[in-house]
Amino acid sequence: MSDSTQLILAALLGITVIVVLITVAKLHPFLSLTLGSLVVGAAAGMSLTDTVESFSAGVGSTVAGVGMLIALGAMFGKLLADSGGADQVVDTIIGKSPEKLLPWAMAAIGAIIGLPMFFEIGLVLLMPVIFLVARRSGQSLIALGIPALAGLSAMHGFVPPHPGPLIAVDALGADLGLTLGLGVLVAIPTIIVAGPLFAQLATRWVDVPTPTLFEAEEPRKAEDRPSFAITLATVLLPVVLMLAKTVADIVDAQGTVRAALDFIGTPLIALLISVLVALFTFGKGGRMSWQSINDSVANSLGPIAGIVFIVGAGGGFKQTLVDTGIADVIAEWVEGTDLSVLLVAWLVAVLIRLATGSATVATVTAAGIMVPLAEGLSTPETSLMVLAIGAGSVFFSHVNDAGFWLVKEYFGMTVGQTIKTWSLMETVLSVSGLAFVMLLSLVV
Repeated sequence: MSDSTQLILAALLGITVIVVLITVAKLHPFLSLTLGSLVVGAAAGMSLTDTVESFSAGVGSTVAGVGMLIALGAMFGKLLADSGGADQVVDTIIGKSPEKLLPWAMAAIGAIIGLPMFFEIGLVLLMPVIFLVARRSGQSLIALGIPALAGLSAMHGFVPPHPGPLIAVDALGADLGLTLGLGVLVAIPTIIVAGPLFAQLATRWVDVPTPTLFEAEEPRKAEDRPSFAITLATVLLPVVLMLAKTVADIVDAQGTVRAALDFIGTPLIALLISVLVALFTFGKGGRMSWQSINDSVANSLGPIAGIVFIVGAGGGFKQTLVDTGIADVIAEWVEGTDLSVLLVAWLVAVLIRLATGSATVATVTAAGIMVPLAEGLSTPETSLMVLAIGAGSVFFSHVNDAGFWLVKEYFGMTVGQTIKTWSLMETVLSVSGLAFVMLLSLVV
């Protein structure tokens, strides 16, 4: 058996083990992901020591990054709910949007929040709003959640300043401004297709009750809530802080201003600042006592502890796959193909995404592979190659993607239900994104 075949079979075996353990044996996802990682390492020929080190490194980096963001996001979300701020936002959304347009409104909110923010941060900030809109309107959680997720994911895959597109722009020598503009053009129709339109199908396949997570202990009277303006400003604060860092990067600011914006625009710091501000804008604005505010913060962490460890184990499984070298196998397979350069870029990213579970790893690796093919292309064509890679990087999220477990646990779905909704939504997003990129290539 060749090394390439062994690596592919190892990845497939590990994924199969995880799915069987969770769905058939009903084993907890954390244990299933841990065992699946050991199976991948053994089948790929890695030593047990190296396998454990890869898994541990993946868990550590994921918990240190995503885990901290989930914890801060949970504190922010609980304060938003307990203060009545979420009720204020939801009342405004429901009051201004006809019932049939609520999924479209959620897609727009997801896109706006997702423009400058990492997917995971946008998700944890949107969860209280998604849950409360679903409870208050009586509409399906899937009908409202899928459009919001589509908005977040599309911005993550297509539009700088997200790390994947930015790195691809740099690696391929694309024009940042043009890529940003074309990315928005591709993202809008893609969100429509994968969001409100696909959600109409997904609601027929999956129906889950809205979780009680982020539910306020006691409904608050309208006069005891923070105002809509204060609530909206606080919710958008982390967006503004991260966007300021992005603007500084684009205009190439220097000196103390650049250092300050780089610091406060870091996702962890931006969310930390937002939580501290929310203690007063939500807490005091919602006429909560200091003890009630602290109780709200403390109570926010218990429900998300399991989510953090499951997502961390998903990161460990992903890192084990990456360290086996399966991305290199995919790169070798692609060399010498005669397909359209945009289709090849998309396909490379798809294969790496399926193998490693990381949209950013898929984007970075695919961009590096495509550098020779990008030489000689026009400026618009190079930007379209970046977008094709971005489209491929979000294809079919499954058990080796930390985002898969984040969505599954937040929405309270089974693995099968998550595949029928989230995974298929990501696939529709990827394929429709490629289609719109190919259409743009006819006119630019």
